[in-house]
Amino acid sequence: MQELSKGARLAFAPDMVEGELQVRLKGQGLQLDFACFAIDAAGKLVDDRYMIFFNQPATPCGGVTLKGEGNEVDGFSFRLAMLPAKVERLVITASIDGGGVMSQLTQGHVGLHGAGGEFARFAFTGADFSQEQALMLGELYRREGGWRFMAVGQGFNGGLPALVRHFGADVAQDAAPAQPAPPPSSISLEKRVEAKAPQLVSLVKSAGVSLAKVGLDAHRARVCLVLDISGSMSALYRKGLVQRFAERILALGCRFDNDGDIDVFLFGRNVHQPEPMGLSNWTGYIAKAIDRHPLEGDTRYGAAMAAVRRHYFPDAGGGERTSPHAAPLPVYVMFVTDGTTSDQPMTERQLRWSSREPIFWQFMGIGKGKKSKARRLADFADSDFPFLEKLDDLGGRLIDNADFFSVSSPDEHTDSALYDLLMTEYPGWVRQARQNGLLR
Repeated sequence: MQELSKGARLAFAPDMVEGELQVRLKGQGLQLDFACFAIDAAGKLVDDRYMIFFNQPATPCGGVTLKGEGNEVDGFSFRLAMLPAKVERLVITASIDGGGVMSQLTQGHVGLHGAGGEFARFAFTGADFSQEQALMLGELYRREGGWRFMAVGQGFNGGLPALVRHFGADVAQDAAPAQPAPPPSSISLEKRVEAKAPQLVSLVKSAGVSLAKVGLDAHRARVCLVLDISGSMSALYRKGLVQRFAERILALGCRFDNDGDIDVFLFGRNVHQPEPMGLSNWTGYIAKAIDRHPLEGDTRYGAAMAAVRRHYFPDAGGGERTSPHAAPLPVYVMFVTDGTTSDQPMTERQLRWSSREPIFWQFMGIGKGKKSKARRLADFADSDFPFLEKLDDLGGRLIDNADFFSVSSPDEHTDSALYDLLMTEYPGWVRQARQNGLLR
């Protein structure tokens, strides 16, 4: 049996798609209600008949059925081949029946069962959560003509009614408490985006949904985008894929910081820092930056990381940090590359030294491999990024200050899926940073 970590992905064999797959669920310490939402390409419930829970135990097509013993629900039976083509994802959730919060869970797990019994399990405990009342436990989703499972494990505020609203279904009046008005800062942000960059409104809203899922809807941070400008990135820049990806990170920056700007660093042989990207200059920003700083040979992660650290924490000068350094706001760094680095020892030192600073490194490799610690079981191909995988598990750090995943293209994921992916490890890092005195 394979043990899955949060964010891990697992491809199903064809016989599991054609036959019966069971997902068994268990949670101790709280009374939980389990539900499964069949989601379309827009991220919404296919229709109300495709929300499976205690009052609606099966889909019309028979593709999803609630399972249990007596009055106890313990999971779902899936016949994936019976689902209509418009079903893109099946999201398995748990919500508290009665009072309490998810941090009170003693333990729980999601078990995947085939004809030969349980073959994979994703375990979780209350220590993974805080004041949430609901969880997104896992997803089954279509990919390359088949189906895969992703271990999600994300907390969601508001209980089952909030989940139902999130997926665009109707909520019975007696089950839907009035929602508080959004805070003034959110109203101000949305008005400013609508006025200056209306094309980004949907991205900002999508980022906000993902942040709300992990309890960071009111979180503030500085956001930095670090882009590889080595020659091998040429096609990605020419096709506009890097520009569109940068727009998605700008939207995240708008949610994290009301000034609506993100800092940008470019690196190859050298490191360059163009003006920040914001609501006033986002259109064509990447093309203009590359005109000023053309693509160049070599790839040096460590040099780029040192430059980022000097910018935010000049007292260390990009050098060794031996004791914790506190700041009022954390820094979220989106680090994008398509190749390995020529300064590996320096890169490792930078990651270790920066673990004592309130800075989180989200590495994204553009290539075929997907074997980060959160994705060891995602694909069975060899990884293109063994060094980034090494960084993800690097020893000698005060706290784990990095995450890694890879994509075949910057536009591989939908907006909502990307933002969920970017929040795989960051919320946990925020908690550790506070506990270790890195945030004040």
